Amino acid sequence: MQRLGIYGFGAAAHILIQVALHQGKQVYAFTRDGDLESQAFAIRLGAIWAGGSSESPAERLDAAIIFAPAGDLVPKALKDVDKGASVVCGGIHMSDIPAFTYELLWEERIIRSVANLTRKDGHEFLGLAAQIPVKVATRLFPLHEANEALTMLWKNIWKTAGRIS
Repeated sequence: MQRLGIYGFGAAAHILIQVALHQGKQVYAFTRDGDLESQAFAIRLGAIWAGGSSESPAERLDAAIIFAPAGDLVPKALKDVDKGASVVCGGIHMSDIPAFTYELLWEERIIRSVANLTRKDGHEFLGLAAQIPVKVATRLFPLHEANEALTMLWKNIWKTAGRIS
């Protein structure tokens, strides 16, 4: 069984965990320190552990994906993964990755991004999502609350990007 770390447990992560569990992986969810709501959500979805991004799991991970746009999570994830593991930067944007010692890449660890997905990748994912079936968490707003919905969406985007607290 593989141990997968997900750093930044939000919109994409709540879908990924369903796929990972379907494939028999153990999921470790990392959130902003103190974000107990997101940690509880990850546990409800099947994560075997959830904690702040400054914490470390009890055992080394076999792979990690970083959805949070925080470059400082790259060396942290490299510390958390085992020999030969991959750390994938899965966001559209990310702050600069700080310098780190070569020792973190030692033992064939890999850093990669997912910037080049293809139409075929999308079709394959949708086929898999239908087999599982993947369920998404949503919140409905009546039309007269459209401005509130847009405000919440905008604040969530900027909060996720680390620009507001």
